[in-house]
Amino acid sequence: MTTRYRVEYALKSHRRDDFIEWIKGLTAGPFVLHAGSANFFKSGDDSKSSAEARRKYAEVFKDVELLVAQHIAEGNMISRLKQMVPQIGYFFTPLPLERAFYVQDERRAISKRRMVAPSFNDVRMILNTAQVMALSEPDDTRVRLMTFDGDVTLYDDGSSLHPGDLMAARLIEFMKRGIYVGIVTAAGYPEPSGTMYHKRLRGLIEGIMETPELEGFRNHLLIMGGECNYLFQLQEDGSLKYIEKPLWATQAMLNWREEDCNELMDMSEHMLQQLVHRLDLSHTAEIVRKERSVGVVPKKGKHIPREDLEEIVLNADNMLQASDVAQRVYFCAFNGGSDVWVDIGDKRYGVLSLQNYLGNISNRQTLHFGDQFSSVGANDYKARLAANTIWVASPRETLDVLEEFLGYLDEYKRDRIPVFSRN
Repeated sequence: MTTRYRVEYALKSHRRDDFIEWIKGLTAGPFVLHAGSANFFKSGDDSKSSAEARRKYAEVFKDVELLVAQHIAEGNMISRLKQMVPQIGYFFTPLPLERAFYVQDERRAISKRRMVAPSFNDVRMILNTAQVMALSEPDDTRVRLMTFDGDVTLYDDGSSLHPGDLMAARLIEFMKRGIYVGIVTAAGYPEPSGTMYHKRLRGLIEGIMETPELEGFRNHLLIMGGECNYLFQLQEDGSLKYIEKPLWATQAMLNWREEDCNELMDMSEHMLQQLVHRLDLSHTAEIVRKERSVGVVPKKGKHIPREDLEEIVLNADNMLQASDVAQRVYFCAFNGGSDVWVDIGDKRYGVLSLQNYLGNISNRQTLHFGDQFSSVGANDYKARLAANTIWVASPRETLDVLEEFLGYLDEYKRDRIPVFSRN
């Protein structure tokens, strides 16, 4: 049963995506006018209505496809799409949305529904399919770097990749094709040994070590921790090598002064303490301070309500954005589902740093998977500025998209993508 809380929560502006909502609005006309009635008395009427709705929906997605192409041609700036959706961001590749609609219509029976209009998730899935289709083409847009959030994207919240996991096997399939795989996670473990990252990705690392085809290419697995603060690279012996920051950080990151980072962390800690006190969470939550992040986490056996997590992250983001230090150092305030964190940097810089480190990899050739793409309180959102993106809601969805992606890549059989760097 849908609760009032879930309905109101979905309507909050910071939990919506303007582009998806706009496309939903465009499909409302065909749904009302052509989807037909749920009560058909003459044979053939139902099939005729489905065919007409399918054609009209396809026309909508073809029109949006053309608007996206125009938006790209005009530099992602002043375009008709920008006028219709002022908050629209960047597109790095065209999106074959009409073709993607037909694929998802077969799976989700969108045009056969009579009482339920195309939903947010329908449109999200169509956009995901269109993106992997675009990156499968045998041209300069073919993917060379795939990056992934960890929790709720590759594995359940707080879990890890275990030996034998199908997710690990699918990632290895992409590595066999010469594609770099990067884990860009908020989890920050600065120990040079990389022990904690090795533990959380054990299933993937062991799978790579047991795959003969990846001998000599095992360094195609990279781990960017703390959003954009720690880089590790898998070695041929199965260890994780800590890569010094000057070798991979962007110039903007290298310009961040240590005293400014510390000031931002001090300010964040003070604000979070105030919010915990104001919301009477002292017996439920505690403040955790790390080298490049500070967070509000539940005490053992306790739970922080979703409403309180939202209140904390929205307040923290608003207050920090207004500070002078935030003009000199980028930060990310996000709701992790059970906790709230403020990190130095964000995933845009995490992805940009990997592109910088590997060399010659453009945003057009990069694909980031994540579960948090709402505008505020979500740490995958900024990755849209550096790469193409896939919005998933669970590891199961990630696995489905990966399998779909492999199918499209196999449609365009080509020789192995050449190796550009062994670092």
